[in-house]
Amino acid sequence: MIRQPVSYKSENRKTLHKQMVSVSLDIPDITATDRLGRLLAEHLPDGSVVALIGTLGAGKTKLVRAIAKYTGNAEEAVSSPTFVLLHEYDSGRRPIYHFDAYRLESVEEFRRLSPDDYFEGTGLTCIEWADKFPSVLPVHHLEIRIELLSETKRRFHLIGHGMEFDALVPFFSDALH
Repeated sequence: MIRQPVSYKSENRKTLHKQMVSVSLDIPDITATDRLGRLLAEHLPDGSVVALIGTLGAGKTKLVRAIAKYTGNAEEAVSSPTFVLLHEYDSGRRPIYHFDAYRLESVEEFRRLSPDDYFEGTGLTCIEWADKFPSVLPVHHLEIRIELLSETKRRFHLIGHGMEFDALVPFFSDALH
């Protein structure tokens, strides 16, 4: 577990500093990604927001597919919402709200999707390309940065924002080792 200061800019341009809990996990293949998705599905509290960040092909949608599978939603229905911007999967034990900010140009466009309605719901909200509009994210969320290491191997950086997520990050790391 790594505790490191993280700086980010708020909407009013002040620089904020705070301690966050983060871990880096080397995930060797899709089976291990599936295990991470299961842990997230089983242990994230209702109303959690997962900010997914990574290049094209990094595995953001694959992780959402695994989360959907373990919440009882049809994993084969999960696709990148790039052109639709939002998919709602609600056939399982709890809903998954899957946003994609890739094609959005402004915070206003993202806000028109009414993300706060989903953030306050009982499901899990996953946002691909969340780094484009960090000011829209709730203060408390789980950030997952995915780094492509090879065709099958990924490095997942889990960063807790808020005490609840700070406590879960080491748990996820321990459970995968």
